[in-house]
Amino acid sequence: MRNTYFFKIYAAFSIVYLLILLLGYERFDLFLKPILIPIIGFGAYFFRKFPTKNTLLTALIFSWIGDVILLFTDLGEIYFILGLVAFLIAHIIYCILFNKQDKIRKKQNKSIFVFGSILIALYLIGMVSFLMPYLGDLEIPVTIYASIISIMLLFAFNGLLVWDKPGNLLVFLGAFFFVVSDSILAINKFYSPIPKSSFFIMLTYLLAQYLIVTGILKLNPKKVQQ
Repeated sequence: MRNTYFFKIYAAFSIVYLLILLLGYERFDLFLKPILIPIIGFGAYFFRKFPTKNTLLTALIFSWIGDVILLFTDLGEIYFILGLVAFLIAHIIYCILFNKQDKIRKKQNKSIFVFGSILIALYLIGMVSFLMPYLGDLEIPVTIYASIISIMLLFAFNGLLVWDKPGNLLVFLGAFFFVVSDSILAINKFYSPIPKSSFFIMLTYLLAQYLIVTGILKLNPKKVQQ
C-alpha cells in the first residue's frame, strides 16, 4: 500500500493521544484530537485514484467535523446534537461507500446474513430500549443515530460476505469498533459514567477509522501507479 507514511504517523499520534487520555490529561483534546483524522485522510488522499475515493474522503471530513464539534459539549447540549448530526452524515456516507465496493461473489450466504442481521437488530433494539428512560428530549435523535450506525454495520457485514480478503474483514471490524465506541459514549453520557471512558471511546474510534480506511484501500488494489 502506498503512502504508508501517513498511516504510521496516525498510529504514532494515536498512541501518544491515548496514553495522554489514560493518564487523565483530557484537556489536551483541543490540541491533539483535531489532527488525527486529517492525518489518515491525507493517507487516503495521496493514495492512487479509485472510484470511491471521494466518498471515503467525504466520510472522513464529516467525522472530523464531528470530532471538533464534540470538543465543545461542555458549553451546551447543542454541540452534542450538532456532533451527532455530523457523525450521522458520516455513517450515511459510509453506507454509500460500502454499497459501492466491488463484490467478488454474486450472492452472499443468506443463512449467515440473516443470522448476522438478527444479531445487529437485537443490538439496536436492546441498546435503544436500555437507554430510552435516560434520553429525555434526545430520544428521537439518538434512536435515529443508533439505527443508522446499525445499518452501517449491516452494510459492512454484507461486505464481509461478498468482498475480497483481507479488506472485507478490515472494514467489518472497523464498523464493529465504531459501534462499540458509540455504545460506550452513549452509556457513559446517558446512563452511568464509565471509568476512563474517554480512553476507551477514542481507542475503539481511532481503531475503527484506521480499519475502515485501510480496508477500503485494500478493496481497491487495481491499476497501482508506479
